[in-house]
Amino acid sequence: MSLVFIHGAACTPAVFERQRSAFPDSVAIALPGHGVPGGATDIAGFADAVETQILSDGLRDVVLCGSSMGGAIALEIAIRGKLPLAGLVTIGSGAKLRVAPSILESLRRNDPTVLGTLADAMFASPSEESRAALLAQFSSVSAEQRLADFLACDAFDARDRLAAITVPTLLLVGERDMMTPPDRSLFLADRIVGARVEVLPGLGHLAMLEGPEATTLQLARFVDSIRG
Repeated sequence: MSLVFIHGAACTPAVFERQRSAFPDSVAIALPGHGVPGGATDIAGFADAVETQILSDGLRDVVLCGSSMGGAIALEIAIRGKLPLAGLVTIGSGAKLRVAPSILESLRRNDPTVLGTLADAMFASPSEESRAALLAQFSSVSAEQRLADFLACDAFDARDRLAAITVPTLLLVGERDMMTPPDRSLFLADRIVGARVEVLPGLGHLAMLEGPEATTLQLARFVDSIRG
């Protein structure tokens, strides 16, 4: 079984560093424009790139685990049904990812304060260390790609297509996630047969960074349940 992590907007695979250590055979994909050549402007384009890499690497029995925009990409791949997935996990994601117009405008203007605003919104209780690490990831992605990422999130809408997902699904969300509150995961659970929601107490949007132990425990239990 192959656990494949997909990072979110303006991030890199480093957001899953602790989970990669816990699952040494896992893969964390760098999306186009995020430390690797290329770029994408919509969720479908990112999904194409992820599907291509999974097929190229010969991965089988794949469990996709996507954070935020990465969750949208994972949902898109599961809806398409081109890959024989073994399971699906989203962390702080949803079927519709609205982005505040003020954030999009600040990204368009490359406002120097917007990255700090976004970093603060990713955690329930940001530490200086976690905030600095996330800002370093944001800064490694070009301003153009950061804007493209958040525009892709804002345009994404899979609400009418969720019934196509038939694989075991786990929906993780921080109790204090302000970016994609728990109701977004509950919406998914109501429309994906057999999906289960786990609300992680005290955590924010990037639960795998802020609460790596709790997140990893839920992932391990889910993978074990699939293996039977």
